[in-house]
Amino acid sequence: MIGLAERPSAVAARRPESLPLAFLRRLDWVLISATAALVVYGLWVVAGITKFDVPGDEGYYVARQAFAAGLGAVGLVLAMLVPTDVFRRYWRVVYAATLGLVLIVFLAAETIRGSRRWLDLGVIQFQPSELGKVLFVLAIAGYLVERAGRVTRWRTVLSALGLGAIPILLVFLQPDLGTALVYGAALLAALFFVGVRWRQLVTLVLAGALVVVASVWVLPSAGIQVLKPYQMDRVAGLLDPDRDPQGLTWNVTQSKTAVGAGGLTGRGVVDASQTRLDYLPEHATDFAFASLAEQRGFVGSSVLLLLYLLVVWRGLRVITVSGDLYGAVVAGALVFALLFQVVVNVGMTMGIAPVTGIPLPFVAVGGSSLVTNLVLVGVLQGIHARGLLAGRDAAP
Repeated sequence: MIGLAERPSAVAARRPESLPLAFLRRLDWVLISATAALVVYGLWVVAGITKFDVPGDEGYYVARQAFAAGLGAVGLVLAMLVPTDVFRRYWRVVYAATLGLVLIVFLAAETIRGSRRWLDLGVIQFQPSELGKVLFVLAIAGYLVERAGRVTRWRTVLSALGLGAIPILLVFLQPDLGTALVYGAALLAALFFVGVRWRQLVTLVLAGALVVVASVWVLPSAGIQVLKPYQMDRVAGLLDPDRDPQGLTWNVTQSKTAVGAGGLTGRGVVDASQTRLDYLPEHATDFAFASLAEQRGFVGSSVLLLLYLLVVWRGLRVITVSGDLYGAVVAGALVFALLFQVVVNVGMTMGIAPVTGIPLPFVAVGGSSLVTNLVLVGVLQGIHARGLLAGRDAAP
């Protein structure tokens, strides 16, 4: 009878959803949109701060950055499609790959400004330690989750620290203090999200502070130099900003001048003398935020910071929908590492954090950083979608 016939819409509602479609529907499209906005905004920023860097070719750096964004988009999709469970099961392989990435520069990288960090691939200069950030988190999280029932034991914590210390030390020896600090922050975050006790974390932080004090003051006074001379100069400049403004603290002084000169809406591309006349060194890399503040002012800087906040918020949300502990630990550590980079980079442009060479995510000129951050978002997307799918399958 017509009255008892099922409506077509009801039948369609019970029709099984294909796995690819279900996966796409469960991606965090707000996070994807925020990431895309960050990439586009970053390209716009790069176009302004590098407009006069290459005479006769205003779009030189923008084109290279756009190429890196394309590579990063491919990496995002690939990272999203690989099940995170694969990384958990084969964390030893991932760890070996991390070590391989940070070791290869000692064999094949050219020394640039005293550092061996980059591989010249022709179309792009690739910094392996950047991609190593993501692999490092995937490996350390696998190790910790495999010992989830014993993570509160000091033996497990110290073993994880020893495992993480090897790539951190290798990156530090390149030398790349900034990236080494990011690795360390990611390791600490992984320990937190896997469930290490608070008193253990506080002990580790205090121990880290003692290592810093020993490296900066105690050991040098005994004739043992841990940091390079320029790294010591940066620490001295942070502690005494007015010391040698024409030399030691020149970069930071010019950066603070650029940030203050921007005012509310900025001086524009042409009138931003700190950036255009190159008074601000590394204005497209380490001090990209200062250049943005000078050209676009408080408003332009706030837009960027709000986009970061949106990405971090959605990234933290991934932790809550993750289908397992491994996904939660990976998501938490990756988001914290990203936030750490933003805070330190912005802080150093204002003179409240040491100059460490940490790039401004999605904005600073540098293809390796942009590709890596997009891969990071891809991993988060994979965790998000599979977590929701697992919840759907578990529902009655």
